[in-house]
Amino acid sequence: MSSLTDDFDFEAALAACVKGERSALHRIYQLEGGRLLGVAIRIVRRRDIAEDVLHDAFVRIWDKAASFDPSRGSARGWIYSIVRHGALNHIRDHAREVSVDATPETEFADEAGSSAADPYEQVLLSSESGQLYECLEKLDVAKRSSILLAYLEGCTHTEIASRMNTPLGTVKAWIRRGLQALKECLA
Repeated sequence: MSSLTDDFDFEAALAACVKGERSALHRIYQLEGGRLLGVAIRIVRRRDIAEDVLHDAFVRIWDKAASFDPSRGSARGWIYSIVRHGALNHIRDHAREVSVDATPETEFADEAGSSAADPYEQVLLSSESGQLYECLEKLDVAKRSSILLAYLEGCTHTEIASRMNTPLGTVKAWIRRGLQALKECLA
């Protein structure tokens, strides 16, 4: 995270959006757009769709800035949750679409591959946000921080290991065990 992001007052920027100051929304985009796009890409797996999700999220941020409640969390977290939820909604809305070329065998293979590929997406898709946050709170700090850095900020495992001054294998284990604990908590 850069010092610019550390010093930026996201709450004040959202308040400025409520007042109609477009420059505040533009500044949020300048500071966080790349990371937010990374979050969307990790979820939807296609850059073009992620760009659409990000655009829709910024429209929603502009329209709903007045609904931000600082007692429920940080402004930056609220912004990221809008992008995550938009991406997850896209996946959920398009999961029911059936390809004309799809056969039962390929559909089964896709389902099997996706469940092994990204358990975090599976956990998010199968849960309500409130329950997810409760389960995240139950994780120890290391696992929770590793998961949030990976999935909220789009950091690689190597970047997380560097930030946390921890061996790469340990970070991978924390993320794997944390995701498994989330999956069990949400079951």
